[in-house]
Amino acid sequence: MSVERTAVRTCPLCEATCGLEITLRPRAEGAGEEVVRIRGDRDDVFSRGFICPKGSTLGQLHTDPDRLRQPLIRDAHGRLVEASWADAWVAVARGLAAVVQRHGRGAVGLYFGNPTAHNLGPMLYLRHLVRAMGTPHLYSASTLDQRPKEISAALMFGSNASVPVPDVDRTDFLLVMGADPLTSNGSLATAPDWPGRLRALRARGGRLVVVDPRRSRTAATADRWIPIRPGADAHLLAAMANVLFAEGLVDLGTVAGHVTGLDEVRNAVADFTPAAVEGVTGIPSATIEELARQLAGAPAAAVYGRLGTTAQAFGTLTSWLIDVLNVITGNLDRAGGAMFAKPALGSPNTRGEPGRGPGVVVHRRHTRVRGLPESLGELPASALAEEIDTPGDGQVRALLTVAGNPVVAAPNAQRLDSALAGLDFMVSVDVYVNETTRHADVILPVPSLLEKEHYDVFLYPLALRNIANWSAAVLPAPEGQPQEWEVLAKLALIAEGRGADADPAVLDEIAYAALARYAPVDVVTAVDAGGRRGPARLVDLMLRTGPYALTLDDLEANPHGIDLGALTPRLPEALRTPSGRVELAPALIVSDMQRLRVDLRAGGDGRRVRPLLLVGRRHMRSNNSWMHNVPALMKGRPRCTIQVHRDDADRHGLVDGDTARVTSRVGEVLLPVEITDEISPGVVSIPHGWGHDAPGVRLRVAGGNAGVNSNLLADELLVDPVSGNAVLNGIPVELSRVENRLPTPRLDGASETGDECRAAI
Repeated sequence: MSVERTAVRTCPLCEATCGLEITLRPRAEGAGEEVVRIRGDRDDVFSRGFICPKGSTLGQLHTDPDRLRQPLIRDAHGRLVEASWADAWVAVARGLAAVVQRHGRGAVGLYFGNPTAHNLGPMLYLRHLVRAMGTPHLYSASTLDQRPKEISAALMFGSNASVPVPDVDRTDFLLVMGADPLTSNGSLATAPDWPGRLRALRARGGRLVVVDPRRSRTAATADRWIPIRPGADAHLLAAMANVLFAEGLVDLGTVAGHVTGLDEVRNAVADFTPAAVEGVTGIPSATIEELARQLAGAPAAAVYGRLGTTAQAFGTLTSWLIDVLNVITGNLDRAGGAMFAKPALGSPNTRGEPGRGPGVVVHRRHTRVRGLPESLGELPASALAEEIDTPGDGQVRALLTVAGNPVVAAPNAQRLDSALAGLDFMVSVDVYVNETTRHADVILPVPSLLEKEHYDVFLYPLALRNIANWSAAVLPAPEGQPQEWEVLAKLALIAEGRGADADPAVLDEIAYAALARYAPVDVVTAVDAGGRRGPARLVDLMLRTGPYALTLDDLEANPHGIDLGALTPRLPEALRTPSGRVELAPALIVSDMQRLRVDLRAGGDGRRVRPLLLVGRRHMRSNNSWMHNVPALMKGRPRCTIQVHRDDADRHGLVDGDTARVTSRVGEVLLPVEITDEISPGVVSIPHGWGHDAPGVRLRVAGGNAGVNSNLLADELLVDPVSGNAVLNGIPVELSRVENRLPTPRLDGASETGDECRAAI
C-alpha cells in the first residue's frame, strides 16, 4: 500500500509567489516519487490557497519528456547529442578559451532570460559569472521589459531596487495603465490573487480605472476602461499633471519635506494641456481632467503601470510620470498609495547610511555599432544581433545564454536568429532545445523546478506585503545532476581559466566570503555553525543581517511562510540619492521631455506611424515562450490570433477566421483573424512568446501549436533612447487579407506549404 506525503513550496513561475501544496506518492514501478496533485496551499501566509492554471502543472513540467536531463554537445555532423557532464565541461572550456585567446574577453556575450529572476541560484551566483567573464557585452530580458521603470526609480529614489508598488489592499482609487494583472498575476507588484484583491477594492467602495488600448480581463472588470492610442501614455500622464498644477491640486503630503524638483516638473508639463494631447491620446480632454481630479480627490490612490507603459517609445518618461503623479497627489509612501517594501533579505535601500547614498549613474558607455546606452551594467538586448553580425573590434563571437530565448523575446527575431547561426561558439544553460538554444554548441540542463531550493530574492522587494518564505527541494535531483548554482559557479570558474575540473565549491566560498566580510563576527559564526553550503548558507546570512534579523531556521520552522506585515512608510530612510531627497526631476529624464514635445507638435506622428499599431497581449495559461510544451496549458481555442476591431476588419475586407498578412519594416507573419470590440480601432494585437516551428526545436507539444513569433515584426531600431528598452508595443504595421494558401514563414527562411492557420491550432 503506497503512502502519500505532502510538500509545500512557493510557485516560481510568475511574480505572484503563490504557495503550492504538492501531494506525492512512491512510483508503482521504479524508484522515487511521482506528483499526484498540486493545489493552492491554504495555509500560505500570502496566497491563502490561490493558484492559477500554471502552478498546477509543475508536475507536468517535471516529467516533460522533452525536458533535458543530460548535457547536449554538437557533434562533428552538426547534431546536438547527449554527452556526459565531464565531456560537456571540457567542450565549454575549450570553446570559450578558443574565442578568448583569438579575440579577447570582449568577444564573449552574456544573455540572461526572465526565469533567472525567479530562481535562487542565478539570483545569487550570476554576478560572479559576469565578473569572471569580464566582458562589456551583458544583455538580459530586462531591456525587453522593465528597464524604464528601473531607471526612473533609480534616478528618483537612488536605487533601481526602490520601485514603488501600489498598496492595492488599502487603496481607494487604483489607476492601472498598460497592465493586465488578472492575466499576468501582476508584475513589478508581487502579490497572489489579484482577482480577490481587486474585488475587495471595489467591495469597500474603491474605484478601479484601466487605461489600455485593449479591454483586457482587468479592464473588463474595472469601473471604467479608457482606451488610449499605443505609446501615448506619457502624453496622458503629463496632461494629468498639468491639470493638477493648473487647478492647485498638487499636495505632496507627508513627503513634502523630502522632495526636490517640483518647479522643474511644473515647467516640464506646461505644454501638455488636456486639449493639446486629446488628438494624440484619443482621450477627450474632459476625461483627462476628470481622471486627474479623481486621482487627487481620493482618500488614498495609486497609479500602477506595466509592460504597456515600459516597452514603448516613451517608456522611461511614462514610468517617471507615473511616480510623479503618485508624489504630487500625496500618495507616495502612504498607506493605500505607492509604497516601498522592506524585504527580509535586505536590499540596497536597507543597507548603508539611511536616507542617503551614491545614487545611480547610467549611460557610462554605449554599444559598439549603434551607440545605444548602457544602463545598470547592461546593454540593450535590441543591439545584440548587430553586435554579433557586424564585423570589427569588439564583435561578439561567442555567446552564453542562461534561461533565455531571445530569438522569441527580442525584436527583429529573423536577424537575431541568423546572427546566432554565425557565432563561433555558444553555450546555453537551459532545460529545452528551443528557438535560441538550438544554435548552441553545448546545452547544460539544470534540475527541474521541484528539485531546487527556492527563495524569491528579486520579487519580495516588490511585494505588496512584507513576506519571507523558504522552499526546500520537493524531490532530489538525479544522481550526477549538478544543482543550478553549481552549473553557474563552474561556468564562472572556467571563465576565470581554472579549467573543466574546477570545483563549484570554490566559487561558493568566494560568494560567501564576499557577503560575510560585511557581517558581524557573531552572525558569521552562527551561520558557519549551521553547516550549510550553497544558496541556503547565503540566504541564512542575508536573513540574519536583514532588517528583521530572521534565520533560515525560522523559515524552515514555518514552511507556509512568515508574514512580516503590511507595507509601512519608509521615507526618508529608504532613499539612497546623493541629495537625500526624492529627485522629482532627474535631468536625464526631464531632458527627454523635449522629444515628447516634438511628438506632441506632430500630433503623435513624430514616430513613424502607419494606419495600424501593433500591441502584445498575455494569457493566463502562457508564460512568455517556455510553457507552451505543457499539454494541459495548450487546451482550448487557438490563442495565437491577431485581434482586430471590426471597423478595421471591414476596412481591410476581413472576416472572423480569415488569414491575415501582417507586415512591418522588418518582417511579416500570417495568422488567423479574431474580430473583437475589445480592442481600439487603429490597434491590432498579437500575443507574445509564440513561433515554435523553427527547425531543430525539440518541443513536441509546442511545435504542434506553434503559432507565430510576433517579434518577427518588432523593429530593433525602435528603442526608448533613455533606457535602450525595446519598443514592443505601438509597432507600425500593415494588414491585408490572404486570398490563397501561402507558405508559412520559417525563421531560417525555409517554408512549408500547407494550411497557413496550422500553427495556431
